[in-house]
Amino acid sequence: MNPARRAKAMLLDPLAEWARVERETGDPAYVLSRYVAVLALVPAVFGFIGTSIIGVIVPGAGLVRILVFDGLFGAIFGYVMACATVLLLGLIIDVAAPLFGGRRDFDSAFKLAVYSFTPVWLAGIFLVLPGLRFLILTGFYGAYILWLGLPRLIKTPEQKSPSFAVAIVVCACLLIYIAATAQRMAFGTPGL
Repeated sequence: MNPARRAKAMLLDPLAEWARVERETGDPAYVLSRYVAVLALVPAVFGFIGTSIIGVIVPGAGLVRILVFDGLFGAIFGYVMACATVLLLGLIIDVAAPLFGGRRDFDSAFKLAVYSFTPVWLAGIFLVLPGLRFLILTGFYGAYILWLGLPRLIKTPEQKSPSFAVAIVVCACLLIYIAATAQRMAFGTPGL
């Protein structure tokens, strides 16, 4: 699998890409090592550059740079947490699927979590410049991608897909918030 091609297809034509993903065998280790490992680098690298080299605007203090040591370890922590977040989200989707009329299948749930996180990781590019950080909100496009993928991969009925997608997005936001708070507390760097 080519991660750049998959990410582009997931962003530009998610419905057609979900049809291709549905036909693939879903080895989570393969997806984790070939896709997550590559895309999770985006917010880690750009966040490091933005916080340690360029700097972050802090109200009342102006432009502040984090120490390179703290920025590096914060980036590593953020990278690990990004991988852990999609793994936990895949588990949540798998466990909650029967509640929304879907089927339990961890491989499909993990693929759904991973590929719908594509816009979130790619929005990490905006962490590089202080004035662009608000654009990480474009990562919410992943909620739409998730909603399109639920009937394909989890076999959720169309009428229950919106409520299931909202529940998953809330869980994902909570997981991201917990990871970002832990990163900020441990290293003083803002997480994605």
